[in-house]
Amino acid sequence: MRSEFLAFSPPALGEEEIAEVVATLRSDWITTGPRVARFERDFADYVGAPAALAVNSGTSAMHLALVVLGIGAGDAVVTTPMTFCSSVHVIEHTGARPVLVDVDRRTLNIDPDRVEAAVKATKSVRAVLPVHLYGHPVEMDSILEVARSAGLALVEDAAHSLPATYKGRMVGATQGGDDVPDLAAFSFYATKNLTTAEGGMLTGAQDLIDKARVWGLHGMSRDAYQRYTEQGSWFYEVVEAGFKYNMTDIQAALGLQQLKRLAVSQERRRQIFERYDRAFAGIEEVEPPTQLPEVEHAHHLYVLRLKLEMLKIDRARFIAELRDFKIGASVHFIPVHLHPYYRDKYGYKPDDFPVAHGEYLRMVSLPLHPRMTDADVDDVVDAVSTIVDRERR
Repeated sequence: MRSEFLAFSPPALGEEEIAEVVATLRSDWITTGPRVARFERDFADYVGAPAALAVNSGTSAMHLALVVLGIGAGDAVVTTPMTFCSSVHVIEHTGARPVLVDVDRRTLNIDPDRVEAAVKATKSVRAVLPVHLYGHPVEMDSILEVARSAGLALVEDAAHSLPATYKGRMVGATQGGDDVPDLAAFSFYATKNLTTAEGGMLTGAQDLIDKARVWGLHGMSRDAYQRYTEQGSWFYEVVEAGFKYNMTDIQAALGLQQLKRLAVSQERRRQIFERYDRAFAGIEEVEPPTQLPEVEHAHHLYVLRLKLEMLKIDRARFIAELRDFKIGASVHFIPVHLHPYYRDKYGYKPDDFPVAHGEYLRMVSLPLHPRMTDADVDDVVDAVSTIVDRERR
């Protein structure tokens, strides 16, 4: 038995991040300024995006994307119920209507065939919001084909997917081309593969990012750095009724150093993911995650699926028993249509999306972060194995 609790997903911060934050605090600029600008350039270069805008959350990035695409009242946006609520909240915030469609049972990503059917059945659809769940990219070729044929825009929820690739192209590079407006929103929340404590990034074409930059800071034509530096001008105009979504230089200080160490931390995540896969392949009562051959997984979450018909306990008891072994675990996610707000507003029933609902009942997210040692991984595997042996039918 472990002597200390294994946290589910603590941040991995080093002395480099601390030093960069201290240097920022000792500088003359702590809000949006030179470090934010450098972080935007470095991030865009890293993912191969035309341009990037740093903001205060991944939710803000998605909301800005919808706003600059002109999504609003009377419009509909197709997305998935298998996601965190913010992916759907942002659609509600614009006044548009979310149209949920079920997921692919293998990856739990949005099902392109169901997207196509929903687009054909709903005349008001203006955009598709696919979620690259757990770090496994969506089947983007099929989604792009639907968007292109119907004249739709794409807003990719890439909160889990840095640095994932789809057919050799990094998520965030955006693939829509000239005929499909395509923006990608990243999250830098504390549990993410790259963290700024809170924060996010929007990537896409330069003209869309330029519009998002104005909307993201009160609709002002100049930000503070453009007004208060030696080369700046005090004059500005408010050209939109914008939002307060900007990132600070303190957050960007973390992001700059996290981006530098991303390859190393990602390699450790991959090693842990593969150790889990090898261990659980021999346990009949559990199902490891699927990884399709055309993708490189970001290894953000390791979601094990229990074969409940082979066990004497349910998922809640399984997680409780993991906690008895001092192993932290979670569930990603409670499908959106089960939450009271969406259930009551749209009259959803659990089986309206049978794949999402059925898979939710048997999923458990195991600890996965670069601070884990091989001994930590072995403790998780031993705990899962012991519980299965004890609770096997």
